[in-house]
Amino acid sequence: MTTNLDTRLGSLSPAVISLFRVVLGFMFAVHGASKLFAWPVDSGAGAVPVGNWPYWYAGVIELVLGLLIMVGLFTRIAAFLASGQMAFAYFTEHQPKGLLPIENGGEPAVLFCFGFLLLAAIGGGAYALDAARSKR
Repeated sequence: MTTNLDTRLGSLSPAVISLFRVVLGFMFAVHGASKLFAWPVDSGAGAVPVGNWPYWYAGVIELVLGLLIMVGLFTRIAAFLASGQMAFAYFTEHQPKGLLPIENGGEPAVLFCFGFLLLAAIGGGAYALDAARSKR
């Protein structure tokens, strides 16, 4: 029974990895769009003024890398950079407010950081543009 379930779940890995990549990339891109354009949701502060350090740059990075990750183009590189950005965000914006992510509001940054680190290690999955490019 366990072997059959393990085999069936294992066969879903390519699709699940791709779904994970698409959802994570989409969420990251939405964070970037919210910072840059206050769209599709205004995060409360309105659009960040152009050039405002570090928030405007973070928004650009989140939007661009999120879109690349979502479609699976240069996934490992984009995910590695996004992971680093989230680590930077955590240690500069959240960690000074408290030791644990639950107390300093840094849970999303930590989850993004390690989700992207996972994608950097395993790649974007069978349904990424990277996979189509490598078949050429």
